[in-house]
Amino acid sequence: MIPQKVLMNLYIATEAVLANRMRSILTALGIIFGVAAVIAMLAIGNGAQQEILEQIKLVGVNNIVVRPVVPQSEENLQSEETEEKEKLKWSPGLNIKDVNGIKEVIPGISKISPEITLDTYLINNGIRRTAKLVGVEPAYFEIFNFRLDKGDMFSDYHLKHGEPVCIIGKSIKSKFFPTQDPIGKYIKCGNNWLKVIGMLEERVISSNSISNLGIRDYNMDVYVPLQTMLVRYKNRSLITEEMLRQSNSGSQGRGFFQNSGTTANENKGPTNYHQLDRLVVQVAQTEKMGPTADVISRMLERKHYNVVDFEIEIPELLLKQQQRTNDIFNYVLGAIAGISLLVGGIGIMNIMLASVLERIKEIGLRLSLGAKKFDIINQFLFEAMMISVSGGLIGVILGISIAYFVSIVAEIPTVVTFSSIILSFGVAAGVGLIFGIAPARKAASQDPIQSLRYE
Repeated sequence: MIPQKVLMNLYIATEAVLANRMRSILTALGIIFGVAAVIAMLAIGNGAQQEILEQIKLVGVNNIVVRPVVPQSEENLQSEETEEKEKLKWSPGLNIKDVNGIKEVIPGISKISPEITLDTYLINNGIRRTAKLVGVEPAYFEIFNFRLDKGDMFSDYHLKHGEPVCIIGKSIKSKFFPTQDPIGKYIKCGNNWLKVIGMLEERVISSNSISNLGIRDYNMDVYVPLQTMLVRYKNRSLITEEMLRQSNSGSQGRGFFQNSGTTANENKGPTNYHQLDRLVVQVAQTEKMGPTADVISRMLERKHYNVVDFEIEIPELLLKQQQRTNDIFNYVLGAIAGISLLVGGIGIMNIMLASVLERIKEIGLRLSLGAKKFDIINQFLFEAMMISVSGGLIGVILGISIAYFVSIVAEIPTVVTFSSIILSFGVAAGVGLIFGIAPARKAASQDPIQSLRYE
């Protein structure tokens, strides 16, 4: 049960605050904006944190990404000897043999996913649309956390014989099979008709993820077995009549496959001779990602005859760096918001000190009528706490509103957590308590006789 004296002190403090409404509101502004800033900044930071975690899921966890690079040709027109040395540099490019070598030699590999991508078009029900055809193995869907919404995954028979089957993204279903179940239906992809055996769950991807990480819209992709891509669409490791003709026409540079399509007299870029467009290697233990990437680099360089026509990326490290940058940004914003609360606290102390000077006679009268110093301290602490707590409540509402407004207008994800509300409100209450102690002690230390004589 609350003592009667405490209730009386609270009543007197409430009367004092209400008697000076405008001054109390202006005093509370520092707390209001400080709390609102803390909640809004933490909401933006939490939203960015959540988006980074989603980006990690999109690129996969513990993944090493190997991408092919087509070396640019360089000719020395004045030295035939240098030109002859350049001709001897040859590489088979990133291919299936590299995948098998990594599987057999390097320990600690949990999954490995080769990938071939082809820009093509889809036709069905009189609709034609450009899309990406992706040749993959089942490990691809496990590495990147794709789940089937309907249908089946590629079977061993599909993978071995290059069957004309496919798994489609959610948007493909909406575009080409809006009122039908796509499973079992056929869709023309390029020059081949593919049977739809599965459909993936929708993958929500923000525009920031697409731009920052180079992630495409997976919902508009069509996936076929890797062998199907090699047999029915494109296999850059095969020698074609066109390659022979172009080679005989005078191609120069690092090797036969690398220079098909580029002649000494033509101003063309080097031809992509890599069989694979990407290779994703998932490592079982995070701490072994660096050494594993180094071993992969050395192995590929040896298999490619010392031609470094590939690049190795560890997306998780890039995302961690992005996350660290985001954390530093949040710390700076949090410090700015904390300064706002500090200024608000100083404002409360100044106003309360001024209030003590204005009410010296009131303090002396209460002391002369039997009030103790503890009662005076309680009265002024209650006033400071009421200003800070009311400012904190208004600040919480304002902060949530700002976070919601930013999310809609700037299209930035914001996440307001209960912990951020408790933290900001607790700091506001603490500021009122801490900065109210000095004025309260000053008021309680007044001499009743001198206070009654004060003019």
